Amino acid sequence: MVDQFDRELGAMASVLPRDEESPLVAAVDNSPIQTPKNHTRDIHILSVAFLLIFLAYGAAQNLQSTVNTEQDLGTISLGILYTSFAFFCLVASLVVRKLGSKNALVLGTSGYVLYVAANLKANWYTMIPASLYLGFCASIIWVAEGTYLTLAARSQGRAHNLHEGAVIGDFNGEFWAMFALHQFVGNLITFFLLSDGQGGSTKGTTLLFIVFLCVMALGVALMCLLSRRTGNKEEVEELSDTDVGVYSSLKSLSKSLAISISDVRMLLIIPLISYSGLQQAFVWAEFTKYVVTPTLGISGVGSAMAVYGAFDGMCSLAAGRLTSGLTSITSIVSVGAFVQAVAIVLLLLDLRISSGFLSSVYPLFLAALLGIGDGVLNTQLSALIGMLFKHDTEGAFAQLKIWQSATIAVLFFLSPHISFLAVVVIMLALLIFSFGCFLLVTLKVAKTSSTPAE
Repeated sequence: MVDQFDRELGAMASVLPRDEESPLVAAVDNSPIQTPKNHTRDIHILSVAFLLIFLAYGAAQNLQSTVNTEQDLGTISLGILYTSFAFFCLVASLVVRKLGSKNALVLGTSGYVLYVAANLKANWYTMIPASLYLGFCASIIWVAEGTYLTLAARSQGRAHNLHEGAVIGDFNGEFWAMFALHQFVGNLITFFLLSDGQGGSTKGTTLLFIVFLCVMALGVALMCLLSRRTGNKEEVEELSDTDVGVYSSLKSLSKSLAISISDVRMLLIIPLISYSGLQQAFVWAEFTKYVVTPTLGISGVGSAMAVYGAFDGMCSLAAGRLTSGLTSITSIVSVGAFVQAVAIVLLLLDLRISSGFLSSVYPLFLAALLGIGDGVLNTQLSALIGMLFKHDTEGAFAQLKIWQSATIAVLFFLSPHISFLAVVVIMLALLIFSFGCFLLVTLKVAKTSSTPAE
């Protein structure tokens, strides 16, 4: 009995060290794997890349009506650009699904680089093809941006057990705050490089566009560093089912867009989307021409747009941080709509301030108000669409850009034929109507107990 007991005890002693060692090794090996991935790195990269790409493009866009004046080449090229943008948005979600959001983002940058490069030798044979191609690339990059950011936010929420609406708000706030700074940074570069009086000379603008191309190259390089991103397993399987040919894919796309536009929620959001595009085009084409230039001169356009971009960025960041769900979105949009209404009413009153200092500050004050409204609409529309349309993210963001770009194109084509006062009246009417529709959709979603926004 004693010998048997000793043998059993020895066997237990020989087994125990291995049993005790195994959990320790497993714990050490598994600890890094159990750490949830932080998806904010990709949002940082995405935001900086867009800043670099669009500070160059935005400044170049602002110069079109003053640099490419022959036969209104600059204005017409922008009208063609946004018409192309609206048209290609119809197939943008299909391209993003086929390529993946990261590859679509990289492809989209090529159009912006080509458009800025075309300004080095601006004529009808370079600017018009570049505008058409940029319309295609713009539709791709913006649908891909909305899709990529929303997927990253959902992954971040699942990995860290965070409220999805709050994460989407934070990510949109950071992105749109950084993006809005493109107006501030790009116009400062324009001001410094053209402040020697060569703003209208070939030498001055050539140097400016070369600098812009170098900055854009860095933005393209950053875009390539993004992680590849897909949806959850069900989303991946759903997308793979569409890879059965062009005809089937187009049929699936048309069905997706038809379902999206027939959704009452989307129909009620479209007016606010259209207003956001209208107010952007108004700032680019009408505000700088009829409000800023008569008071501050052409050189004041850069400073006014810098103020617009600065307030746009600060408001985007603040609005994104405050976004946590449908209730917060409703409150933030209400504040933004009120600020936009104040700016429009002041424009309708056509106040004339004779004092030198106040007359110079007044256009900058209006630019700040318009920037605040733009920051609110950019962040909150993206957050709202990301929360409400989970099953067709690409199609929903395609709708966003279709209606925005279509409205921008209409204003660019109509602005030479209608008065400034008429444009402002249209803006006020559309703001009131679109805000009413927005309140209806929030009430509709709030009554649905299964809504993802709550």
